[in-house]
Amino acid sequence: MTDQGAKRDTRRGGAVRSVIIFTLILGLLASISIGVGGYFAYREAARPGPLEEPQAVLLISGSSVSRIAAELEASGVIRNSQLFTAAVRVKGVQSDIKAGEYEIPARASVLEVIDLLVSGKGILHSFTAPEGRTTAQILKLVESHPVLYGEITLTPAEGALLPETYHFTRGETRDGMIRTMTKAQDELLDALWDDRALDLPFNTRAEALTLASIVEKETGLPDERARVAAVFVNRLKRGMRLESDPTIIYGLTKGEPLGRGLRLSELRGETPYNTYVINGLPPTPIANPGRGAIEAVLHPMETDEIFFVADGTGGHLFATTLAEHNRNVAKWRSVERARRANN
Repeated sequence: MTDQGAKRDTRRGGAVRSVIIFTLILGLLASISIGVGGYFAYREAARPGPLEEPQAVLLISGSSVSRIAAELEASGVIRNSQLFTAAVRVKGVQSDIKAGEYEIPARASVLEVIDLLVSGKGILHSFTAPEGRTTAQILKLVESHPVLYGEITLTPAEGALLPETYHFTRGETRDGMIRTMTKAQDELLDALWDDRALDLPFNTRAEALTLASIVEKETGLPDERARVAAVFVNRLKRGMRLESDPTIIYGLTKGEPLGRGLRLSELRGETPYNTYVINGLPPTPIANPGRGAIEAVLHPMETDEIFFVADGTGGHLFATTLAEHNRNVAKWRSVERARRANN
């Protein structure tokens, strides 16, 4: 190789090295720029947010991340929707944000807001179906609930709803709540049925539910339920009529308050629900019984008692013989007379 060729190769190699060095410098500067930008973006996303006090927000199911970001910015939860969207993508949780109603804490940062929306820990509302209410009465409560939405299109049977307090997030429909209560009642009966006491005078879950509804209406004292259930179970075993006043009232009003005492003609009136007249159980429950009443009829107290009457204090007096029962009834009548005299 001549000296001139060697000089040209040396110049060519120097130029290549210069390009490589320049490229490396550009890459380093770009990395530094990205790193600096990323640092400032992270610091902004971690900075306390603009909310001065907690605020509820509602995320509609199916909303895109950009729409959620825009709504959060419009409601004053975050300062910049683009920063929120970028942070969601960097964290890789685009599909993890859950619809619902959330309470955003005061000064929550963008990162804290994202974590809350991903957790799904939204605001819980509650609906309570009281024990011993008829299905029609519970449906009225469902209809008037301010958070549930949508029309009621379902017609559950009497006794099909489990009285309980249910928690739900905003967006639950009224039909959805009814389905939840129906499913809960079915699952409870399934769970308790196989463990029931032996030699009960009924053979089906429906009959157990009917008797439980009568027990529910007869006593509001949890400690009495198994004893009241035992009285009815003993009467059924002996072929005696149940003679339960709440069954008569249901036959007259479908469970609405009668507003007065029963008349003799009503005690003798022939309706499918008058257990002073019919043998055995009425054709359907007379209310929606709770867990305690259902457990009571499946595990009644062991006793020979076949009568009970109110004692004037919210409880009842129980008896195994008619003579003892008549004495208890006389005590109750004296309580009634004293009350009337004082009024």
